[in-house]
Amino acid sequence: MNGDQLGMPVGGTGRRSRRLIAVVVALLVMGGVLAGIVGARRRHAPAPVATGPRFQGTDVHAPAGVRIKVEVLNATRMRGLGRRATLYLRDRGFDVVAFGTSPATRDTTLVIDRSGHPAYAELVAQGLGGARVESHPDSSRYVDVSVLVGAGWRPPPQPFYP
Repeated sequence: MNGDQLGMPVGGTGRRSRRLIAVVVALLVMGGVLAGIVGARRRHAPAPVATGPRFQGTDVHAPAGVRIKVEVLNATRMRGLGRRATLYLRDRGFDVVAFGTSPATRDTTLVIDRSGHPAYAELVAQGLGGARVESHPDSSRYVDVSVLVGAGWRPPPQPFYP
């Protein structure tokens, strides 16, 4: 009996259908692998930071001719938040001379006057959209203001450098 008598197509059409099935199965497997990778990245993505008030855009800048030296410390577990605050303050004319990570975490942003110029600290706090200000003069730090960026601070939604 040949293929025609058994109801099978003659002339290699069976090979084409098997190839088509193999290609479809391969595509489905690759799609499943891709979906697994994307799902794994979503599962291992950092948890969103506690919700706080959205950034309230202010147009506060450092006064012309005045150098306000600022230290920015990320007091959250969200990577890069201190760097974002640093870029934001630098765009506003503040001289951010140091940035890093604080050993303790905070929910709210704290601006600390280090040089005995509370007006500088108030200006930085306003520039960040409002923050609590405290005065703890410390001449050994060589900065005017220290900023402990808390989990409630949200960077502005627009890109810094388009």
